[in-house]
Amino acid sequence: MKKIWFYLAGMVLLPLFSCTENNLEGTESKGKPNIVLVITDDQGYGDLGHTGNTIISTPAMDAFSRESLNLTNYHVGTTCAPTRAGLLTGRNCNRNGVWHTIMGASMLNGEETTLADVLKENGYETGMFGKWHLGDNHPFRPHDRGFDETFYHGGGGIGQTPDYWNNDYFDDTYFRNGVPEKKTGYCTDVWFDEAMNFIEQKKDNSFLCYLSLNAPHGPFNLPEAYYNQYKDGDQITEVQKRFYGMITNVDDNFSRLLDKLEALGIADNTIVIFTTDNGTARGYQIDKETQEISGYNAGMRGTKGSEYDGGHRVPFIIRWPEGGLTGGKKLDALTAHVDMLPTLVTLSGHSFESTKTMDGTDISNYLLGKTQAPKRMLVTDTQRVPWPVKGKNSCVMEGNWRLVNGTELFDISDDPGQITNIADQHVERVEKMNAFYDRWWDDVIQETKFSVIELGRDAKDVITCHDARTIDQYPPWNQRMIRQGKPMEPAKFTVDFVKKGTYRFSLMRWPEESGLALSAAVADATPSTPFRDGRIDGESMKFSKAYLEIGEESYSFDVDNSAQAATIEAEVATGETELLAYFDLENGGQSNAFYVVVEKMED
Repeated sequence: MKKIWFYLAGMVLLPLFSCTENNLEGTESKGKPNIVLVITDDQGYGDLGHTGNTIISTPAMDAFSRESLNLTNYHVGTTCAPTRAGLLTGRNCNRNGVWHTIMGASMLNGEETTLADVLKENGYETGMFGKWHLGDNHPFRPHDRGFDETFYHGGGGIGQTPDYWNNDYFDDTYFRNGVPEKKTGYCTDVWFDEAMNFIEQKKDNSFLCYLSLNAPHGPFNLPEAYYNQYKDGDQITEVQKRFYGMITNVDDNFSRLLDKLEALGIADNTIVIFTTDNGTARGYQIDKETQEISGYNAGMRGTKGSEYDGGHRVPFIIRWPEGGLTGGKKLDALTAHVDMLPTLVTLSGHSFESTKTMDGTDISNYLLGKTQAPKRMLVTDTQRVPWPVKGKNSCVMEGNWRLVNGTELFDISDDPGQITNIADQHVERVEKMNAFYDRWWDDVIQETKFSVIELGRDAKDVITCHDARTIDQYPPWNQRMIRQGKPMEPAKFTVDFVKKGTYRFSLMRWPEESGLALSAAVADATPSTPFRDGRIDGESMKFSKAYLEIGEESYSFDVDNSAQAATIEAEVATGETELLAYFDLENGGQSNAFYVVVEKMED
């Protein structure tokens, strides 16, 4: 029997456990537990009332904490897509292709196994609602990765480049298993409505509901009533008022979700998890000039993107009445998002045999009070570069010890704010933790690779500059940047043509659903309000020539600026290659096509 592997301090690749039903002896239930996993975006550990924030209103989450089990030393990636990739696979983001949020490094490698894959194979109904951010093309979409029913926005946030044109959190068009569908209402309300509809439909079966929210990620758009709850406060900034209001809206919806489980009579045998994907983005701010602090960060150093605890220590609350996970107990052993796949599979009464190195481990018996947590080291880092760099913004964790960037050592039990570097007092510990990191990195980097977009499997594919492999600049990753019309340095996509034949390539400056011509300017700006960002006009760009490169083949063709696209057909062989699509600008210079539609023609 193959074993699941994970890292232990001072050792590499030790077979430590296999998920089996025996782990749950004594916690028998009426049936396999349902799983509802709620994860918010950019909400930190301090952005909750029960963790000490006296400004924010989160009564439902606070009450849920008191009746659940809380992991108080739980860690994730420092940004959103890397965390979601690690949570769903049990593997560090540098292994699975998601070390960034853009630039071709936010697509989950096609051969990765997800939590949804495993549970679906074991008879679970699976649904995903909200933010995916692990790829918008085949084979990366949520309905390609084990989820039967999906309803989600494009890219890493509403209004980003792969999202449906002009989405702004209100009355938007989202994707149901890849097909656009218009909805009325505020995005967070919509995600919860869809999740609760799924739960009601599947209540007689075992199900996984992955409710992955985009709130409170920017832009900080919210219903006026939620902004009004904070508008008169003088302890937080205007942006924080909106940020906090978005969280309070999540809290109200979370209350609705818990009520729905009760009403359906399935609350006792449903594992409900509330967690977040990285440290706070706006809940805690220090004015650069005055050093005045606004908001709350639970005494931690760093926020989103930081290798210090404020960047990756987040809340994790889990309740399962029939399994005994209740009572408000706090567990302080080191745990992480990568533990979720093996742990939830075991709690569901099933087993999982991984063929890949796992960074996470099964902590189900620790949650159930049967054993102590495993002694181990874990790594989190912030890459956000074209290719991962050893040592970059890294943190090695062991219990309450933190080795930051290989040189700074902190004991958070005595120094939660990570103020005093005590590395010179613990030389052997620093050496041991660095040695672990070296071994870990050497193994991880062997697996690191770009994900490959498959073309030709569907009749039509749309690839966007959001996922182009830029080197020296960020691509226009949101629609505001698309509207600004600033040229983008041409950048390649890694693709795999799964069928040979004739393909039509349409190079676009605006998304297909906009109906706009290549050189069109857009005069549809809307004003901002205290609770909602406005929209800027779209600037014109004019092109003189279009270029397409597929592997060693190159094509150039004329541009009609009054058309929606510059289009060419080409014969393409099967296989992996690189694709480059760009324009010459009339006023000089070049720009990548912001959108490329690829269609497989009839044979």
